[in-house]
Parts: sequence; C-alpha cells; structure tokens
Amino acid sequence: MATTDSSDPVAAPTGAPGAKQKQATKKKRSSTGASKAVATKETSSKSAPKKTATKQPTTKKSTTKKSGENKSAKKSTRRPRRAPFEIAGHAITAGKRMRIELPIGNLMSGTPVALPLIVVHGKTDGPVVWLSAAIHGDEICGVEIIRQVLAEISATATAGTVIAAPIVNVHGFNSNDRYLPDRRDLNRSFPGSARGSLASRIADLFMKEVVTRSDVGIDLHTGSDLRTNLPQVRCDLGHQPTLDLANVFSAPIVIDARLRDGSLRQAAVEAGKIMLLFEGGEASRFDPAAIAAGTAGVLRTLNHLGLTDVAVAPPAPCLYSRSTRWSRASKSGIVHLEARLGELVRAKDRLATIYDPYGKVLSRISSRHNGIVIGHTQAPLVNRGDAISHVAQILAEPPTPGWGDPKATDTEPG
Repeated sequence: MATTDSSDPVAAPTGAPGAKQKQATKKKRSSTGASKAVATKETSSKSAPKKTATKQPTTKKSTTKKSGENKSAKKSTRRPRRAPFEIAGHAITAGKRMRIELPIGNLMSGTPVALPLIVVHGKTDGPVVWLSAAIHGDEICGVEIIRQVLAEISATATAGTVIAAPIVNVHGFNSNDRYLPDRRDLNRSFPGSARGSLASRIADLFMKEVVTRSDVGIDLHTGSDLRTNLPQVRCDLGHQPTLDLANVFSAPIVIDARLRDGSLRQAAVEAGKIMLLFEGGEASRFDPAAIAAGTAGVLRTLNHLGLTDVAVAPPAPCLYSRSTRWSRASKSGIVHLEARLGELVRAKDRLATIYDPYGKVLSRISSRHNGIVIGHTQAPLVNRGDAISHVAQILAEPPTPGWGDPKATDTEPG
C-alpha cells in the first residue's frame, strides 16, 4: 500500500492547514506587487506634467519666433506712408491740416499782408482740389461756404488734398471793397506777373502756388454792385468732364458762360485745369440759401472726386441755359420788382415797374423771352440804363458736349 509523504507540497491535500497558509502568503505577495505597480503608475502620472512643463518653454520660443516672422511679413506688405504736400516752403504731413500764409507785401504802415491758405492733406493718394473765395473782397458768402466745408472734412479720412483759399483779395476783404487799393479788379488780372501791379502780383502768386499744384478748382462768387444771384454754376457745357462736375454740384441752374479775359477761370482752363465758378447771393451779406447750396455742391463734388465721403443730399436735376439777358431801366426812378429769384417767367411777363417819388408810373419792364429769373438789382433807386432783372432761357433738353452754339451769350454787366 502506497504511503503519502506530507512534506511533498504537490501531494498535500488542498484542505490541509499547511496549504491554506501557503495560499495566503501567495495572495499577500501578489497584492503587495499590484499595489506597488499602481503606486508606480500614479507616481509616473504625477511626474508627467513636470516633464511637459519642462518642454513648454521650447514651445513658447518657437511660437514667439513665428509671431515675429508674421509681424515682419506684415511690415513688409504695409503701404508706404504718403509723401508730405509741399507748398510755399511748407511740408504738410499726410493726414494733417495746416494753415499757412503766402506773403504778399506790406501796407504803407509796414504791416505785413499775406494770403491765408488752409491745406488738408489726406492720408491716401487722390486729386488736389482748390477752393477759392473773396477774389472780390466784398463777396463774403464764399468765405462762409469754405468755413462750413472745412468743418465737415477730416484729413485722416481724406484721399487727396484740399487747398482752401477763403480770402484771395485780402486788401478788399479788410476794407469791404470789391477791388484792390489801386482800383484794379483782381479777377481781370490773371495769370498775372511777378513784376506787375499789385493785382497782377497777387494773381501770379495764386497761379504759381495754388493753381499749378491742383487738378480741379471751384471759385466762389456772389452778385456785385447791389445785385443778387440765384445759386448757379457757370462753366463750359461743351467740355464733358466739366459738365459732369457741374451736374454733381447740382446748383439750380448751370449756365454756359464764355471765358472772360483776365479771369481766374480763363487762366485755369488755359493751364489745363477743370474749374467751376459758383455764383449765389449778394455782396456784403450772408445769404443762407446761397450758402447752403454752395456748401452742399462743394461737398458733393469732393465726394464724387473720391476725396471725401461726407453725408450730403444727393444731386437734384439741374436746369441748363446757353443764353441770358439783363432787362434795363428805360427811366430813372423808384423800382418795384414783380418777379423774384428762381421764378419762371414767360415772354412779356412783368418783371418790374418804375415810379416817380409821387406815385406816377414811369415805366414797366417785361421779359423778352421765356426763362427763369437768375438775378436782379437790390437797389430801390435806379437810373436810366441800370440793370434790373436777369433772365436765363432754359434748354429743353440737357446739353450734349459739342452741341449747339459754342459761343454762349452772357450779357451780365461787369
């Protein structure tokens, strides 16, 4: 009969006490090993962020390097700054506005006299436009128009350059006089001469410093010698670019006016510039309607040329005329107007009546043709031959450049 040795672990029965103790020892060892493994994993997981943290500076350095490369790339693609605008020895930085003075000479007292300019030099490229007023010293509506225009535009938002000359005839402006001290008409002295009369020297200065630097000009006027004008633009209707700007300006009427010898408009056109001449209101007075029409017209023109983007009423349809005529007093006396500015009249309609001081009718003045009243006298007393009422014949259709009589009829006195 075979016997079993109790010391043989293999042969020992599982239910024996020795076997149970051995199994417990094995379980304890395995659990201890597992807990050590778990602890090792936790320790490695805790130390992992430290390893990542030590690598982060390297990542930041590469990011900084890339951002620096992007900035340098942006700098290389950035547009170069616009060059300063140089005039009369001054340099106006792009995006800035500057007031400068063009020396004219001295008064007899030795006081220096200068022609003031305000230059608005935009940040980006664009055309150069001049605005001028008070070429006749007592025509002050244009001075106010330029003030209101400059209040609406900003150098930082302008594409191009605006040269504003609100007072060209400084001597006449200070004395409320149409003319210069030598009684010359500045607007009959262009293009001028550096060695001529005072009027000729001012004209020469304005041409050299302002007109030659510009592409487009707008010259602002009013009626003269106790006359008032309906807001109107005078220009060459046979020149398409000029006609386009006149339509954008959108005065109530556009008149095809011949060039006058010695005028700024003649000198500017001969120099190859596009120019509009605005008339509105009367001398030595602020006419709110004329000022409003002139300000809106200038702003519309600047918007159209791309210099500005200012909120302004859109242009309205214009009337056009190639022929205007003044009706004159046939008798001296007291005049009573019966047709006002902007009024449409027909041939033989009553324009005015002239009385003597005691109430007797001396003369009745009637329109010679159909049209619109674009100007009239403001004087209550008239002499025989004085201009009373200015009527423009209206074209049935908008003009086409090159169409019709190239010589406009304009009988305005002075």
